Amino acid sequence: MSLLTQEHELVRKTARDFAEKYVGPIARRMDRENYYPRDILRDAGKLGILTPTVPPEYGGGGGDLRSVVVILEELGRVSGGFSLLVEAYGVLFADALKNFGSAGQKEEVLPKVAAGEKIGAFALSEPCCGSDAAAIQTRAERRGGEWVINGAKMWITNGLYADYYLVAARTGPREARHKAITVFLLRRSSCVEASPIEVMGVRGTGTAELKFNDCSVGEDEIVGELNGGWRVLMHTLDVGRVAISGVALGIARGAFEEALAWARSRELFGKRLVEFQNAQFELAEMLASIETARALTYYAAYLYDVGSPEFLLMSHVAKLQAARLAVDVTRRAVQMEGGYGYSKESKAEMFYRDAKILEIGEGTNEVMKYVIYKLLEKSS
Repeated sequence: MSLLTQEHELVRKTARDFAEKYVGPIARRMDRENYYPRDILRDAGKLGILTPTVPPEYGGGGGDLRSVVVILEELGRVSGGFSLLVEAYGVLFADALKNFGSAGQKEEVLPKVAAGEKIGAFALSEPCCGSDAAAIQTRAERRGGEWVINGAKMWITNGLYADYYLVAARTGPREARHKAITVFLLRRSSCVEASPIEVMGVRGTGTAELKFNDCSVGEDEIVGELNGGWRVLMHTLDVGRVAISGVALGIARGAFEEALAWARSRELFGKRLVEFQNAQFELAEMLASIETARALTYYAAYLYDVGSPEFLLMSHVAKLQAARLAVDVTRRAVQMEGGYGYSKESKAEMFYRDAKILEIGEGTNEVMKYVIYKLLEKSS
């Protein structure tokens, strides 16, 4: 049974053509200069690639999670940074607002974000708390008829340039943990202080530290329900874990394709590198890893699209394995290219650095294994 339809393959072609025409020429600039490709986002918006699941009436692609995965795979094959940027933009922000925002929030924000005119960011992680999201310290307190937000967020993709933030804030005692968290839609203003963070890979993604200084929002800017933010966050991250698996798949493909081309053209000891059995075995291992990640990622996305209760488990399995396999494939690609692979001229070197965040962001490998075991216990 094919997990993808003809429509998904048409989406793939659109994403691939876009990646090669628009993203390819600026991929190395993003990496070397930490360049944020604002104009390319507008081009992506015209094709619905930027917000794949947002309904067409808001300017989005109107697709399902398999469409998201296919798009991110094709973007990641050219640039891990651009693919991750779109994943955080289109899934963690736009899809979350589509699923949990009010009619007014969606009507105001989604068309601008889908078009790439305004940028959205998902603000959850904090200096104190990455894996333990229930321990966040950013607070929102009622003052008169408004909520006032104070606190700091860390590692926020698109955060440096965002016009809108989905901010997770504590709206009750710290002891209440996840039961006292609310998500707010916050517009960029002078109360938001954004500082760039230099990262190892996936550069050009506008990664930032954010500080909120008496940021005021109205009651109508709550996304979901008061003290019901945990549901918004967990659903969004579960979907995001499959989406970022698509990023992983693309990064692995990009590194593999360069390594294969290198092996076919590189000569040593009077033979092409690809004629040596060890090179053949390495390429076979890399391809097997990519196909394993592909099967898991597509299957997890399919389970979400059909509303299967198995989705939750498989979203974590796919994220764990796709991330690990991407790191391994890119490592093998660098090794195959030898000294060239260790140089900044090699795309494999860039993909290798890009891949590492996949084992950390949106749930570390350790968190994935913890959740998988908890779900195992629950089902037995």
